[in-house]
Amino acid sequence: MTRPSRISKVNARRLPALGAAFFIALGLFTPQSQAAPVGTTAPAGANAAGPAAQAPRSIPVPKSPDARNNSPFKLFAQDHAEEATAPGAPVSEPAKAAKQFSATAGEPCPNLSGVINATGSALVQQLKALPNVPCAYPLFNLTGADAGKAFGESQMVTVANALRDTSATYPGDNSTSIGQLVMFLRAGYYVQETRPNEVGSYGATLDTAARGALDAFFAAPHSKDVTDANGETLNEVVTVIGQTHTLGRYAGVAKWVLANYNGTWPQLMTLSLDHFEWVIKDGFDSKTDSQGWKAALKADPGILDTWAGFITRNDSQLNRLDIVSNIGRYLGYALDVPELKDRLRPLLKDLINRYPNVGPTAPITMNLGWATRQFDKGNCAAYAICDLNDRLLPVILPIQQTCNPGLKIRAQDMSPGQLATTCTSLINQDAYFHKVIGDKGAIPGDVNTNLEVVVFDDYTQYSLYAWAFYDIDVDNGGMYEEGDPAKPGNQARFIAHEASWLRPDFQIWNLNHEYTHYLDGRYNMYGDFEASQTTPTIWWVEGIAENISYGYRNERNTAAINEASKNTYKLSELFDTVYGQEADADVNSNRVYRWGWLAVRYMLQEHRADIETVLTKYRAGDWNGARTFLKQTIGTSYDAGFATWLKTTCATNECGPLPEAPAPAAPLCTIADPRQFDKNCRRDDLAATTGNYSFHFLYLPAGVKQLTITSSGGTGNADLYYGGSSWATTSSYQAKSTNAGNNETLTINNPPSGWVYFSLAAQQDFTGASVTTQYQ
Repeated sequence: MTRPSRISKVNARRLPALGAAFFIALGLFTPQSQAAPVGTTAPAGANAAGPAAQAPRSIPVPKSPDARNNSPFKLFAQDHAEEATAPGAPVSEPAKAAKQFSATAGEPCPNLSGVINATGSALVQQLKALPNVPCAYPLFNLTGADAGKAFGESQMVTVANALRDTSATYPGDNSTSIGQLVMFLRAGYYVQETRPNEVGSYGATLDTAARGALDAFFAAPHSKDVTDANGETLNEVVTVIGQTHTLGRYAGVAKWVLANYNGTWPQLMTLSLDHFEWVIKDGFDSKTDSQGWKAALKADPGILDTWAGFITRNDSQLNRLDIVSNIGRYLGYALDVPELKDRLRPLLKDLINRYPNVGPTAPITMNLGWATRQFDKGNCAAYAICDLNDRLLPVILPIQQTCNPGLKIRAQDMSPGQLATTCTSLINQDAYFHKVIGDKGAIPGDVNTNLEVVVFDDYTQYSLYAWAFYDIDVDNGGMYEEGDPAKPGNQARFIAHEASWLRPDFQIWNLNHEYTHYLDGRYNMYGDFEASQTTPTIWWVEGIAENISYGYRNERNTAAINEASKNTYKLSELFDTVYGQEADADVNSNRVYRWGWLAVRYMLQEHRADIETVLTKYRAGDWNGARTFLKQTIGTSYDAGFATWLKTTCATNECGPLPEAPAPAAPLCTIADPRQFDKNCRRDDLAATTGNYSFHFLYLPAGVKQLTITSSGGTGNADLYYGGSSWATTSSYQAKSTNAGNNETLTINNPPSGWVYFSLAAQQDFTGASVTTQYQ
């Protein structure tokens, strides 16, 4: 739930290689001979392969549940996101525990205390005595003192040297128990990475020993046997390459695998190729090239040709999740090495235009096409993809619906009923937004008079095509592109996808949250997003979007309400919230959205006048003035009240209702006599001393059914009295309202026609009070 309308693409967090996009899902580029006819003009600046129009306001939506957990497609951004504590649990690629080893039936695994406590040659003997490799899996679970004893650097060096020696006579299978040695190293590197304080640091001595072990293994002739027996060891040794960050040293191994793989390889040999996938990715991730991978490619650019040949030779396997697509997509990353661009451009051009842009071959073309945008932007002609929008957008997003002059939908696959329901939802939300915020009109000069909602069929389709059509990052759950609201012809756009995990129910992920961003940008926030970010405004931007989204859908914000009891942040701290503020992305998301909801909810309930002050400054673009008001005028004065509200109102009343905006103030009365009122007007700055009155009267025509008199504002304590056709006093009246303070209301049904009288009676000195009269 983010505001797709307010984070600059310049400042938005970007993840490598399409971020978390599912670029191994479907493809993108069609050869010219297969290109779809041009039926619709692409949006201005939407040529993803070439230069794109700047979008000053652009905010990524948080990932959907589908993107995070439920999709069958790999998320680049999550390759290393979740570490496991045991081989049997979901683990990151570096921590995979290689379940592919076959356990010997009937051989129980011994207690590993002997391994944990042994050193030197005894440690090697203990490992080789294990009946099979799976018996070493519990090593991944070691913690505390056991982890320190088992995986100290000296023990790791001992096992690395033993692996070196054993590799000299490696027979191509595990008959020499080489697998147990490899698995110990795997477990040691994993536990040290996840528990460095318990294991201790690793240094040059282990680096040297590990390289010696890997050199010896790959020098063994049988390390290249294309058999399952070799594959079950090879795939784990490949993983050690990644754990030791030595891909550049073993670029020749990667080249051999790419040159020799074909679809006839047995399963466990193919798995070694699968393990090379994350190793290669990590080799590119290092900006300093600490693994020497980029240097190795520069030293032997023939690896690029081998890599391209690996794809074309095995293109019959291209089928979304296949290993060829998964490995092949990283070829595009080599564009990030300037010295390789000339060598690589013709290879990528051929691959991108060799296969259709949809269907089984799409993942490879999509990923390679994305790489040209990421690492060679503005050079689309070199890859023959400058017309990408014209060819694809009308094919992928053929459905168009106009809800009203200010709202239209472009979709990949929505039924007439779904289109109608979406239109109705957004139109009604517009009214709800103004009911909560009020309606002071659009920001002067804001020409974002209409919004286009783009809806892809699911997250996969969004991640495949949205970057290309709209030049956005797709490591999120959607994006609101506000553009320049002062530029004539600018198109505000929310790019979204259906929540496919909720089917058969239909829902567009984050629709109401993002539509609030559009409304907030048009009616509350002056200018473009960069301007609003000169000071922290995210507490409001995301907080109001969450409040409107949940409130309009009448849905309980369980996550935010549960957060309230933790009292994690002070209100004054939340005024400082910005994107990416916390080191942990989940913690930051919690602060931005859940605590943003709480902060805005509290301020709307308890300090509405202060919200109006802040919004008045936001509407004028007075960001510094708003910041001064929040951090100096308010400062920490509401922190205690916020803490109490979290503890009481949130605990007992689910943080209370979302209040509506106060009714617009009636116009000032224009009759010369300051005592006289008219049908719908007000008088301000009324005052009286204790025991005295502020007397007033009003002429009512015949047929008035209801007269309402209200007083508010100011200081002191004034009570409201109505006397009908006689002057109103505390001893002579027909109705009264005697609350504490000056907020009083009287409703008179069927009042008489002619002159009627009312007064404010000073129970205490009062000043600055306002009185309004209305009748119908």
